[in-house]
Amino acid sequence: MSINFEILKKQILSCKICKERFGFMPRPVFHGNKQTKIMQISQAPSHNVSISGKPFDDLSGKRLITEWYQITDKEFYNKNNFYITSMAHCYPGKLKSGGDRLPPKICSDKWLMKEMEVVESEIIILIGRTAASYFFPNGNYTDLIFNDNFINDKLTIILPHPSPLNIKWFKDNPRFNDIRILEIRKIIHSLIK
Repeated sequence: MSINFEILKKQILSCKICKERFGFMPRPVFHGNKQTKIMQISQAPSHNVSISGKPFDDLSGKRLITEWYQITDKEFYNKNNFYITSMAHCYPGKLKSGGDRLPPKICSDKWLMKEMEVVESEIIILIGRTAASYFFPNGNYTDLIFNDNFINDKLTIILPHPSPLNIKWFKDNPRFNDIRILEIRKIIHSLIK
């Protein structure tokens, strides 16, 4: 049965299934059109994004948009260029040890799979280990980043998380900044320019 995109958007925006799990009112965040060039899937909105309601409205977003993609905010937030979503549509809260909680799998299973069915993108970009592991559970994370992958015959690019805290991975893998991101940027620019 075909999924109506507008109905799906309303269902996701009204979802509160994690209210008890989080201990606060969830705020689903995603952005884009059904017809788009790039479907981008990350782990979950940050606390800042949960407040602003604008995906990647934080330091990770600044690095992703300005440094890695080298595009303008206008190009990134153009709904015909990017459909921006996450494994979990809401900020999941903090762990007692400091970092953010992992996104609850119920969100990916309930909503993300429906989005994947209905959004008609040319390519997919997965950001971070959590998203990569969900779609490629047996893949080596670093190998996935340095190779082209495919989901349903669509080119699928894996990016490391652009968080400023993700220092060790970049130190261990200088080829990402020297080679791989240049290849990825070229693909993105060819699609949106």
